[in-house]
Amino acid sequence: MAKVHPTTSTTSSSCHESSSSEREVFTVWMKSLVIGSNGCTVFNSKGEIVFRVDNYQTRCSREVLLMDYNGRVLFSIKRKKLLIFRSWEGYKWTNSEFDPEKGEWFKVRRKCKFFSRGISSCHVILGCNKTGGHCSYKVVGLEGKPTMKITDCTGRVLAEVMQKQSSGGVSLGDDVLSLMVEPR
Repeated sequence: MAKVHPTTSTTSSSCHESSSSEREVFTVWMKSLVIGSNGCTVFNSKGEIVFRVDNYQTRCSREVLLMDYNGRVLFSIKRKKLLIFRSWEGYKWTNSEFDPEKGEWFKVRRKCKFFSRGISSCHVILGCNKTGGHCSYKVVGLEGKPTMKITDCTGRVLAEVMQKQSSGGVSLGDDVLSLMVEPR
């Protein structure tokens, strides 16, 4: 069986540290590590787990949890549906506890499919719970394709997702993706 993570290290020495001066490559495996659950697992270039996303319920759950490598909850993401528009709200957790008084930390709004013409697009607002400043991002991909780009408000590409391929150029399947994050 082929490895789903790169064999050479391009990230920092520890999976717990974040590098901002080099491009980082992660592998996203669209499978949960919990039997009977739906989610995905994110590995760094050494094959170490850095994040997990799980719902611990059914496929149609309205909430998922983003966790670190130890399973400590960092965010809960709740899906909302308003008429033909979809949106998600992210809530930051502290010490694996949800604090409803802090409010939503980020919001994602998906544009209507009717107007998209094969292009899937979302608008992300980060820092919703802060008064004054917040950041705005855009996620763009093609409908039915496992590729997308995340850009900032100036159009600079911050991250790219695409189907992962082996060193020989063979696709590792629809459920294995490569996430490349550009330096800050």
